[in-house]
Amino acid sequence: MARRKSKKKSSKGVVWFVLLVCAAFIGYGPLNNALKSGNIRLDRLPQLLNENLSQNSTTQPSSTVTDAQGLELPAPLKNVSETILKRKGYTVSYNSWLNVPNWVAWELNRDKLVERESRSDKFLPDPDLPTDKAVTTDDYKHSGWDRGHMCPAGDNRWHWRAMQESFYMTNICPQNHNLNRGDWKELEEACRRWAEQEGPIYIACGPIFYNRQPRTIGSKHKIAVPDAFFKVILCTGSRQPRAIGFIYKNTSGNRPLDSYVNSVDQVERITGIDFFPALPDDVEKKVEAEYNLKQWQ
Repeated sequence: MARRKSKKKSSKGVVWFVLLVCAAFIGYGPLNNALKSGNIRLDRLPQLLNENLSQNSTTQPSSTVTDAQGLELPAPLKNVSETILKRKGYTVSYNSWLNVPNWVAWELNRDKLVERESRSDKFLPDPDLPTDKAVTTDDYKHSGWDRGHMCPAGDNRWHWRAMQESFYMTNICPQNHNLNRGDWKELEEACRRWAEQEGPIYIACGPIFYNRQPRTIGSKHKIAVPDAFFKVILCTGSRQPRAIGFIYKNTSGNRPLDSYVNSVDQVERITGIDFFPALPDDVEKKVEAEYNLKQWQ
């Protein structure tokens, strides 16, 4: 019996030694000072040590994709006219040389799919631009081009101000009538469906110019007519983050959605715009290189 008791005492001593060493490293500070001063009894050390370990293990989680702010916003442009205008429902990078946006970006989620407001249909000069510089709806008269929304009115029916601002001319580009009312509209409807099914999606779209001197319309303000349009979409919802890009020529056409699909990397090469820079680098690299329309249907 005595021998057995000795072993138990010896093993217990080893345990106390290990606990004291742990306390010295983990609880160095208040816990260690209290041990030295005798304010904490050794028989309470295991309990306190467990509490301290629990507190130290409750660290801030590492940042995730959904923690990032402004996921929809592209990186600042270089050697391009750019004025950033923040709206209720979107952000626009406006090009005063071309009198059209460089890009328009917004988050679309289920809350913004609630239809509280009717369509405005009142196109307005942007109040944040000087009066003599602001494009008006008159600049489109008799041009043969639609006033094409970049951030659609249908994504802004959740708030009266968002609806009104969606008709600012800084959110508008000259767009082929058939494209505006057809395939482009179908993509807008698909985005709303994806936001309903998948949760928040992040969208950026805008014009593409292949010519350095594009054709223009407008009597008072010379408005550049895009050769094409892009739209890139990021989803960080229930499944793995994924992204997809689309490019539409500014012409008539009636084609299935998959005929316009591109990777975000390809859209970046064509536009010179860096999309989704707020993503962690490894995630951005992966999602921008891959695309699979089947994952969105």
